[in-house]
Amino acid sequence: MTETAHHHRPTLKQKNKPFKSKHATKSSLKEVAKGRTQRQSPKARATQNAAAQLRTNRRNNAKQVQLKKRQSLVSATRIFSGTDGAPRIVAVVPLTEDVNARDVTSRLAQSIDGTLHEDSTTGLQKLRADRFKTSVQFIPLPYRQMYAALDACKVADYVIFVLSPNVEVDQWGDTLLRTLQAQGLPEVVTVVASDEPMEPKEKSGIMKSLLSFIQYFVPSQSRVYDMHHGSDALNALRALCEGKPADVKWREGRSWVLAEAVEWKEGGVLGITGVVRGAHLSASQLIHLPNFGDFQIAEIRAAPLPRQSKSGAVAPMDIEPEVLAQPDEDEADSLVSSNDPDDLENEQTWPTEEEMQGASNGQDGAEKIPDARVGTTPKAVRKIPKGMSEYQAAWIIDETDEEGEDGEEDGEGSGGEVEMEEAEEEEMVEVPVEDTEMETDGKRSVAFQDLDEDEEERQLQSWRNRKREEEDDAQFPDEIDTPLDVPARTRFQRYRGLRSFRTSPWDPYENLPRDYARIFQFEDFKRTERNVRRRTEEFSGVEPGTRVTVYLKDAPKEAAQVVPGRPFVAFSLLRHEHKKTVLNFAVQRNTEYDGSVRSKDPLILCVGPRRMRVNPIYSQHLRGGGKGANNVHKFERYLRHGTTSVATIYGPVVYGKQPCTLLRETDDPQAPELVAMGSFLNPDTTRIVAKRIVLTGHPYKIHKKTATIRYMFFNPEDVEYFKPIQLHTKYGRAGHIKESLGTHGYYKAHFDGPISQMDTVCMSLYKRVYPKWSELWREGMPAPSASKEDGDAMEE
Repeated sequence: MTETAHHHRPTLKQKNKPFKSKHATKSSLKEVAKGRTQRQSPKARATQNAAAQLRTNRRNNAKQVQLKKRQSLVSATRIFSGTDGAPRIVAVVPLTEDVNARDVTSRLAQSIDGTLHEDSTTGLQKLRADRFKTSVQFIPLPYRQMYAALDACKVADYVIFVLSPNVEVDQWGDTLLRTLQAQGLPEVVTVVASDEPMEPKEKSGIMKSLLSFIQYFVPSQSRVYDMHHGSDALNALRALCEGKPADVKWREGRSWVLAEAVEWKEGGVLGITGVVRGAHLSASQLIHLPNFGDFQIAEIRAAPLPRQSKSGAVAPMDIEPEVLAQPDEDEADSLVSSNDPDDLENEQTWPTEEEMQGASNGQDGAEKIPDARVGTTPKAVRKIPKGMSEYQAAWIIDETDEEGEDGEEDGEGSGGEVEMEEAEEEEMVEVPVEDTEMETDGKRSVAFQDLDEDEEERQLQSWRNRKREEEDDAQFPDEIDTPLDVPARTRFQRYRGLRSFRTSPWDPYENLPRDYARIFQFEDFKRTERNVRRRTEEFSGVEPGTRVTVYLKDAPKEAAQVVPGRPFVAFSLLRHEHKKTVLNFAVQRNTEYDGSVRSKDPLILCVGPRRMRVNPIYSQHLRGGGKGANNVHKFERYLRHGTTSVATIYGPVVYGKQPCTLLRETDDPQAPELVAMGSFLNPDTTRIVAKRIVLTGHPYKIHKKTATIRYMFFNPEDVEYFKPIQLHTKYGRAGHIKESLGTHGYYKAHFDGPISQMDTVCMSLYKRVYPKWSELWREGMPAPSASKEDGDAMEE
């Protein structure tokens, strides 16, 4: 047996580092560096002196940051300090029906042995907290008062949410919390109140559950205070009196007043007494009152509280209140909110009296209608069949009557020509049009008449089918059937074809509706907003924290009615915020709302200090807020879950990214449903909202890239009319119409590739749509019912 040499495994063999010269040449170093230059790293370890210098700089920087925070806290709370300091406004909102806001305020007052002073007119409660060197003004709100709670939280520095250990928050409380969360909340304090204290064994679990619930809506909450515990009540009051109120973004640059007294004088002068909060109040600004609108300021007078002596006696005040500010005629904002277009501008004028007297009024001299009186306009005359009543005549549509946009689109009443031909064969009589018809915005309306049972049943069935319509629109978006009884060129005469939805030109100023003549357009909105805010900062008006009486011009007497439990608030408006324009809001649907939300449905828009009744139209929101080359955006028939859409309305100008909420009224006026929330996007009047419809056809015969299409049109004239418009298929092929075949609307089409027998041929048509005119929402006014035109407008 031969002996073999022993070898270790190759992995155990030692490998030495390659030789590296310490004295490399300059050329070799340059080659290794490859143009890089060596510099001192900022993270390199410094010397001992430099390290000491850095330590000193860090200490100085920390001291400056601490000093800046302290100064900001002092400046923010300076308005509340002193004997004449403004009270901290606290809104007390009960979320369940078994709790009472006044019980909470009384327990807070008992924690410092204070006394609550309540105003019987307004319902406000004031507490002087000498222990914390400040005063608190409570707004105790009743349960299930939605709009009073929203207004109170708009002007409050703190909000107290009152929960119950026994009753869960119902749907109304959940909706209120979501609405306040979208509106913008100030600093929040959460308390638990009940008639009887909680059991010690159950208290811990109940408090954890309530804290978890409120943290879902207000994540900054760290604890819940028990009003039956003395120390908790004191800590809750300490949080109200010593903290710094959180800033609500949309209130920046505005001033507001919570009314402590309201009086109305002869001549329409409304006096509102309260403490100015927020920014400086100028007499040249407009004042907005919820439910009543915008008003001009007549003057602002001082209204200091009477001082109390050390003995407690109130010193009499015989001095006339000082006038603090009066409006400047040149700088005062105007109440003009919209333009008044002249319908007769550049049009032929009405004939003169001499021309009318020279012309014959009728064909037969025996049946002449008397001449019009001098200075009056003659009444219109219409012909109706003999024996027809005035009520039946009111529903006959003359050829000269204006047709609504929706009526023109739907093409309803296609058999009207035949009916009129039969009517003309009858004996006709001329009847002057009565004055009972009213013209509003170019459309005629007659006195209300109850609908018959069939029409009521039709509208009810249409309302119940909305859910099915929304599902069909989601499955087959924008697809409609071509009508058999109306030519497509007539039915869709307002539509156009676009080669490219994003780049094809579309003039934003063509065929605008009458409402566009009433609104204002900004040349550069961002520049205007900067100038307005800079002008507001330069105001030398009444300083915040001053108790004043603001006198408003031309206010209705109903505005002076103050209901206890409903705060009376007044907000100042920035320049141009009274003028109407096109407003676009980026909104998302509330995840808890399951109803159908269709374009032009009546809703309540809450934005800033305003509440408006609107009928918004929805369109797609491009990623990043872009608008494409032609600023054309696809109209959305429904507001859907999970996507951000743009709601377009006519409304007063809005500055900044103000939050907004959309509410839908229910049978209970104080329990609306939260439909959507979002923020203001822009006031772009050139944004084109294009409604798309898709006409579909079936491939009848196919030969490679050429196919015979049917069921898209039903006469050859329609084929020739829509021949220039490009076709596309659901499988991605593009083509065009070559020629018409036969007399039943068949045509030959050529595509850019072979198509399948299972494919569907489509033609997209577009039409620009516009929102309806908005109006001020007034609490207690009934919601308008959806008209038949609104329902028919969405059936396409």
